[in-house]
Amino acid sequence: MSAPLVVSFLMRAAFTFVDTIYAATIGDAAVGAIGLSLPFEFLMIALWVGLSTGLTSCLSRSMGAREGRKIEQYLKVTWILVLIASPFFLLLGAAIWFAAPRMGLEEDVYQSFRIYGSVLIGGSAFTMFWSVIPDSVVKAHQDTRSTMWAGIWSNVANLVLNTVFLFVFHWGIFGIALSTIIGRVAGLAYALHRASVHERRRIAEAEDDDRTADPHPYRAILSLAVPASLTFTLMAAETAVINVIIATMDNATAAIAAYSIYYRVVMFAINPIIAASVALLPFSARRMGERDVAGMRRGLREIGTVSIVYTLGIVGPAVYFSAPTLAHWLAETPLSAEYATFALRLVPIATLATAPFLLVRPVFEGMGRGRPGLAMALIRYLVLTLPTAWAGVRLATAMGQPQLYGLVVGLLVVGLISSGAFSLWLHAALNAKERYFAAE
Repeated sequence: MSAPLVVSFLMRAAFTFVDTIYAATIGDAAVGAIGLSLPFEFLMIALWVGLSTGLTSCLSRSMGAREGRKIEQYLKVTWILVLIASPFFLLLGAAIWFAAPRMGLEEDVYQSFRIYGSVLIGGSAFTMFWSVIPDSVVKAHQDTRSTMWAGIWSNVANLVLNTVFLFVFHWGIFGIALSTIIGRVAGLAYALHRASVHERRRIAEAEDDDRTADPHPYRAILSLAVPASLTFTLMAAETAVINVIIATMDNATAAIAAYSIYYRVVMFAINPIIAASVALLPFSARRMGERDVAGMRRGLREIGTVSIVYTLGIVGPAVYFSAPTLAHWLAETPLSAEYATFALRLVPIATLATAPFLLVRPVFEGMGRGRPGLAMALIRYLVLTLPTAWAGVRLATAMGQPQLYGLVVGLLVVGLISSGAFSLWLHAALNAKERYFAAE
């Protein structure tokens, strides 16, 4: 289940730069417009992730328990939630159009932003959120290969349309935004087709004979969707806090550049583990529906072992030996390259420290429990990050070392503490669930 998602996530990471690369052929104003739109895109992604988490978990548990009536309820409820969310982003796109001239930007920048932002955000209301439902259905059927192909079709369509709209029709920044919107339709169409195939087979085989209804279907979805969306948003808050700390350091410019290089490499290295965590949600939820707690433990243990082998066998050697070359290639000054080299050699530790935190959360969500993930995110990003990172900076200063080194090490400590605590919490929760099932 994880392998197709690893391919999909790596492709999406590569295609993230498509719009920026094409915008660079227009000018700095177009590139700036894309940057100004990122917070609004992040808001859309956070809501999408929340709805997807809630629906995937509920569908998977119901399929495992053969509860056909609940499956129908959850699909209907999510359609209604999508219908509610979509107009909000349509209005947000319109607001960007009218607010852009009042943001104090240079004329060419605000003109590009109002076009790109309003078209992308407003247009996504008709394409992005609709994919939540078919994407969740295919993942609930444990068909992650279809998720992979939906992403591939979207990326390829976006690339082709960008080329046509920009270099053939000469539509400029409007064409770049429009290609992203239409490109998502290709993935949506494929996901709808695959979801329809799975659902027709499920209904024809009459596997879901339990007609028990969920008295609170909205609560079942939103109790997972809201914490997942907030958790995703809190991850961005950590980056904002770190940027504030780095801005106060000695040699801040070199430190900012080095940390940016380190952060991008960490995110790329951890992509396969993120993909595995996405697969772990429907896997765990299906096992929970079947009351197979031992299967949940086994799946988590196996994916954890693979994560360790991947980190120590691939990420470790690759990053450690290439760190100096990579740092000097990406950094502009010798000082930022020196900082980046030190940080890059800690990437394997950062990957290992973060992996349990990423893998434990979907298991809780598969159990229908969204609050533990949100609670640990609050503890990690709002309670531990600032004081621990600041303590690392002060300790490095006292030892005569660059302040950035202390910050990076402090963040590794935060990752280890939060991952360890989260793992112990899950261990206790699974034990309690086993006792509960045994007593029934």
